[in-house]
Amino acid sequence: MYKETKYLTSGEKALVIEFGDKISEEINSKVRSMMIAIEKKNISEIVEMTPTYRSLMVHYNPLEIGYNSLLNKLKTLESELDNIEIPLPKVIEIPTLYGGEYGPDIENVAKHNGIPVHEVIKVHSSKEYLIYMIGFTPGFPYLGGMDERIATPRLKTPRTKISGGSVGIAGSQTGIYPIDSPGGWQLIGKTPLKLYDAHRDTPILLQAGNYIKFVPIDEEEYIKIEKEIKKNSYEYNTYPKERKGI
Repeated sequence: MYKETKYLTSGEKALVIEFGDKISEEINSKVRSMMIAIEKKNISEIVEMTPTYRSLMVHYNPLEIGYNSLLNKLKTLESELDNIEIPLPKVIEIPTLYGGEYGPDIENVAKHNGIPVHEVIKVHSSKEYLIYMIGFTPGFPYLGGMDERIATPRLKTPRTKISGGSVGIAGSQTGIYPIDSPGGWQLIGKTPLKLYDAHRDTPILLQAGNYIKFVPIDEEEYIKIEKEIKKNSYEYNTYPKERKGI
């Protein structure tokens, strides 16, 4: 974390608030806190915010507020962060069917790391993963904190199409493909949840700053959830994440 936050110009309609130069939960927590504080302040001239691993891009309407005026507002807000109540991050459970046709590369991951398949599932589903940012494709979560015991290189030849909902591993990262797309990650499972649905009130299911936890399920449960998703009757399992401090 920088000793002093950097405020950087980004064109005529945006500025970037940069809190550090590395990937860390502490820095990302500051990004989330600043974003929530700005939302609470309801600064009407701000039109959109884009959180990343270590910074927050703030898009604004230059016809309604000048750069320096906005800069002063944001710096004042940052100085008051300790006095603003920030809600606990949320953990959302991701039911996941591992192996078989749903995760055709899970044996590759097991073989590469010299452990049995059931150990891959146990390790992968034992942690809560921070969603550092959303990008690449609509709703794709950049997750942190995967255990090195299941780290595996990307496929030498990427697939031209991967089904939306597929859960994969690439190097020391894990992630979920929100929509059908090409990709080179080692596929270990699949979730029936839709991370992106253009027809839903909130198209993007996950939010940066929250956490996810993979929960192993069998095929019967997968089909049941899939039907509930289609009927829009599925109830997502969530719980508050214990705060570690900013």
